[in-house]
Amino acid sequence: MVATPAYTVVLNWLEEQLRHGKIRVGDKLPAERALAEHFSISRASVREAIRILDAMGLARSATGSGPQAGATVISEPSAALGWALRMHIATRALPVKDVVTTRLLLETQAAWDAASGENDDHTDRDDILSHARDLLDRMDDPEISNDEFHALDAQFHLLLTSLAGNVVLETIMVSLREATIGYVQETVATLEDWPSIRATLQTQHRDIFTAVTDRDGKLATRLLRDHITWFYSLVPRAEK
Repeated sequence: MVATPAYTVVLNWLEEQLRHGKIRVGDKLPAERALAEHFSISRASVREAIRILDAMGLARSATGSGPQAGATVISEPSAALGWALRMHIATRALPVKDVVTTRLLLETQAAWDAASGENDDHTDRDDILSHARDLLDRMDDPEISNDEFHALDAQFHLLLTSLAGNVVLETIMVSLREATIGYVQETVATLEDWPSIRATLQTQHRDIFTAVTDRDGKLATRLLRDHITWFYSLVPRAEK
């Protein structure tokens, strides 16, 4: 029987403290020595717990002395999920095809909700749509680099997803985008007529934007599905 690592007591303790509101995002964690003494474990085990929390997007450590030193509780779930997905995609345990299918399921639902307004709690809907329009205008600039285009593309999709009003869905979508950016960049590098493809993507983006703005959920969903599947069809078979 495998023994439970000593550092898990710190993780379990923090989960309970967060759940009951005794520790909140932005609070400092107790010092290493205090945690080690409280749980009767080594300081090395405490440091391992802090490293794991950092990797999970739940803590940020600062070295040195003074008020900024030590570990602070944060909440950045998409960063942790994104890294985990990227690593497992790299091992091929998670096929890119399945990741794309998952994105289709989630983002088309988000498009429906964003357009229909069924979960519309956004008082700043107009501001979000205005920002999305500005991103599209910037993406029209033929002088921007491919990397900048991809970054703006990701922001555009995530802005529309945010209109669905589902924080968990938005977090997962951020993670999926971060996890697949590498394969997107590799795919673009192999395409012979990228300027033409980029123009097609922009036409699709604007059609999706118009459907969401017009609150046509059915059309927005269909256009987004066609948009994602069309680009994925360009991926070399070996990468699928």
